[in-house]
Amino acid sequence: MALSLLSSTLLTVPKLQSSKKRARFSEARVSLSSSVLRVSGRIGSIRCQALGDGSVDGIVYQGTYGPWTVDSSDVREMARLAHVISAMMTFFLICNTMVILYRTGLVTAAASFVVAASAAFLPENSLLSNVVNENLDSLYAVGAGGLGLSLFLIHIYVTEIKRTLQALWALGVVGSLATYASLAQPTGQSLIQYVVDNPIAVWFVGPLFAAMTGLVFKEGLCYGKLEAGILTFIIPTVLLGHLTGLMDDRVKLTLLASWMALFVIFAARKFTQPIKDDIGDKSVFIFNALPEEEKKALVEKLQQEKSKNVD
Repeated sequence: MALSLLSSTLLTVPKLQSSKKRARFSEARVSLSSSVLRVSGRIGSIRCQALGDGSVDGIVYQGTYGPWTVDSSDVREMARLAHVISAMMTFFLICNTMVILYRTGLVTAAASFVVAASAAFLPENSLLSNVVNENLDSLYAVGAGGLGLSLFLIHIYVTEIKRTLQALWALGVVGSLATYASLAQPTGQSLIQYVVDNPIAVWFVGPLFAAMTGLVFKEGLCYGKLEAGILTFIIPTVLLGHLTGLMDDRVKLTLLASWMALFVIFAARKFTQPIKDDIGDKSVFIFNALPEEEKKALVEKLQQEKSKNVD
C-alpha cells in the first residue's frame, strides 16, 4: 500500500508541473500577441501619421496599391495647370476680340463710305441728301477711324508691308486734316466736297485710299475674294481719273456705284469667314522669330519629312 501511494504521488506531481508550464506558455503567447498587436497598431499609426504630415487636407486616402495623400506638390501642379488653361483662354479671348474689332473697323469704313458716297446719287435738296451733305466730314472721320483700327489689327506676315499701310493711312489722315483746316473750312465746304471740286486735293487725301487699296488687295490675295480683287483696281482708277480729269463724270459715277456695292459685299462677307482666318497662321510668326540657323534646320527637316511622305 505504501508503494501504491508513493507511485501515485510521483505520477501526479509531473502532471501538475506540466499543466502549470502549459498555462504559463499560453499566458506568454497571449502577452506576446497583445504586444505584437500593440506594436503593429503603433506602426500603422506612425505610418498614417507620416502620410498625413505632408497632406494638405489631412486626409489619407486608400488607393489600389496603398494609402496616398494630396500634398503641396500636387497643389502646385494643379495651380500651374490652371494658370496654363487660364492663359490659353485669355489668349483665345484676346484673339477673338481683335478679329471682331478688325472686322468692325472694316464695316465702319464701308458703311461710312457708302453713306457719304450716296450723296452723289440722291436728289438735290431732298431731306436725305441734306442730312448726308451736312455730315460728310463726320462720316469721313468715322470711316478713316474704322480703317485705321483695321490696319492696326490686321495680320500680315511681312511686317514691312503692314507698317507701310499704316504709314500711308497716317499720311492720309494728316493730309486730310491739313486740307480741311487750311483749304476746305475757310471756303465753307466739307472736305469731300472740296476734293470733288478741286481734283488736285487728291494728292493730300490719296494716301488714305492707297492704304484702303492695300487692305482689300491683301484680303483678295489671301482669301481669293473676287470683290476684293475688283476693288483693288476700281479704287485707284476712280481717284486717278478724278485727279487727271481724263475720266468722264458718267464713268466716274458708274465706277463709284460699283465701288459702293462691292465694298458692302466685301465687308458683309468678312463675317462669314472663320475667326482663324483673320488670326492668321501663327506658325509663320513663330518661324519668322527663329534665328537663321534654326530656320534652316527646320526647313531641312520639313523637306525631309515631305520627301519621305512622297516616297
